[in-house]
Amino acid sequence: MHAFGTRAVFALTLLTGATVSMLPAAAAGVTVVDGGGRSVAVGDATRILSIGGDVTEILYALGAGDRVVGVDTTSQFPPEVLKEKKSVGYMRALSSEGVISVGATVVLASEASGPPEVVKTLKASSVPYVEVTDKSSAEAIVSKVRLVAKIVGAEAEGEKLVQKVMDDFKVLADWRAKVGRPLRALFVLAVQNGRVMVGGQNTSADAMLKLAGAKNVADDVTGFRPLPDEAIVALAPDVIVAMRRSSDKDGHDLSQLSELKGVQSTPAGIAKRIIMVDGLYTLGFGPRAPAAARDLMAKFYPEVIGPDLIGKAGSAPQ
Repeated sequence: MHAFGTRAVFALTLLTGATVSMLPAAAAGVTVVDGGGRSVAVGDATRILSIGGDVTEILYALGAGDRVVGVDTTSQFPPEVLKEKKSVGYMRALSSEGVISVGATVVLASEASGPPEVVKTLKASSVPYVEVTDKSSAEAIVSKVRLVAKIVGAEAEGEKLVQKVMDDFKVLADWRAKVGRPLRALFVLAVQNGRVMVGGQNTSADAMLKLAGAKNVADDVTGFRPLPDEAIVALAPDVIVAMRRSSDKDGHDLSQLSELKGVQSTPAGIAKRIIMVDGLYTLGFGPRAPAAARDLMAKFYPEVIGPDLIGKAGSAPQ
């Protein structure tokens, strides 16, 4: 196993939602350019509706969790969020009435939120609606943090978080440079009617596989697309990464996937190399994205990172 030094640059501490410092009550009179390119004036950020797990994670990391009055169902970190805050449902299936009923003074929403007609209505309402980019990259995370930090008046805290994220990605790149032959990986989002839904280019799955030092064998596919058995066999992945449903407690997702004939005929299926991951953690692209990539890399290349570092703070490679 690769030896590591004690330099704790890659201190991927799990954000707990504790306040960083006393933040101002609101960033009154702030005007921002949101992820959709719109100029949005935010006069009151004391009651925030947060839509998108990454947005909620950033708010808590900045110490603004006490201002959050509502969230969507993808906001599952910190773990207590859905228990303590009012839910407006799934981010892609919002209703105008549900959003308005929360009584927020500003809505911070992932640009992946929907449906489109509801988002259009909300943008036209009197409550400022700020779109947060849904792009899957280190640069996008930095943009998200700075946008949210400006709205809540926590720009100093935001820059600290930005620096930590950038440091974490730098160490991740150092580890990636130590990978000899990249594994051929396939990301499976779900199994629908016996067909495997895979993540191709321009997806968070593709970005995460590459951050973890693997080659996405489905990079000829655009977006998330279902593929028949013969296509899965032809892709010949060395390893399959699959998203575990939150309701799966008994390994049903793994058994369902491994029993597919197309999967069984791949190098990954033959070697029984199927890795189940938490989808919101792995694909969320919030401040914990470097940790998620590191955890996946540890499973891909234990000789580089070591499985004992999964879910823990690590040290930079020497």
